Amino acid sequence: MSILRAIQIFLFYFLLATTSFIWCTISVFVAPFLPFRQRYRFVNQAWCTVAVWLAKVVVGINYEVKGMENIPDKPCVILSRHQSTWETFFLSALFEPLSQVLKRELLYVPFFGWAMAMLKPIAIDRSNPKAALKQLAKQGHERLEQGCWVLVFPEGTRIPSGQIGKFSRGGASLAVNANLPVLPIAHDAGKYWPKQGWDKNPGTVQVVIGPLMHAEGTGPRAIAELNDRAFAWVCQAQKDIGCLPADATATTAAPEKG
Repeated sequence: MSILRAIQIFLFYFLLATTSFIWCTISVFVAPFLPFRQRYRFVNQAWCTVAVWLAKVVVGINYEVKGMENIPDKPCVILSRHQSTWETFFLSALFEPLSQVLKRELLYVPFFGWAMAMLKPIAIDRSNPKAALKQLAKQGHERLEQGCWVLVFPEGTRIPSGQIGKFSRGGASLAVNANLPVLPIAHDAGKYWPKQGWDKNPGTVQVVIGPLMHAEGTGPRAIAELNDRAFAWVCQAQKDIGCLPADATATTAAPEKG
């Protein structure tokens, strides 16, 4: 890594941390007095937009989106690949208000966690997968009824670029039980914002928003079929953008967690 690149990465993280601390501190005192939708825009959407912008101008991570026309007018369940932190920022800025599944421990982080707690997240205990699935089903349904998009990373953890993890059925189950479709999303953010390390690679993240997928019926079979269909679409989309080898399948993927 060149000295110039190291300086750019240091500057990026310094600005990201500084803006996060300042914005979360302000939000803790301002957000409680705002209606929920305005609170989400103030606390999360505004700062996540800044984070994506910083990644673009400081370390050269741009993005290109295809399939915007597939986004429905009403909220539904989003099933997205999870490769890095970048897509969390991007999707939180694109969809509002959005409730996402996150580790319960994050809510205990001073200021940052306190601000996040006001945005109706689905904070799960990953050490107890069965309880986490029940919580996703219950709170996810409540969030959808409240007019929130629900973001689910069905792989359960960040999977490095070039691999794909098995999809948990939690998101598909939530959609079927709420009689709503799923919106699959593929991307290659892991190429530019790797899962491990501090390095950032300049380039253009390709984000592909797929067609809405509705369940064919109800019950466990419908859930499994919808989940498999979403996985198949995401897997093919990842191959199309060069983020997966042509012979990649779920059986060669990293193991599912959570």
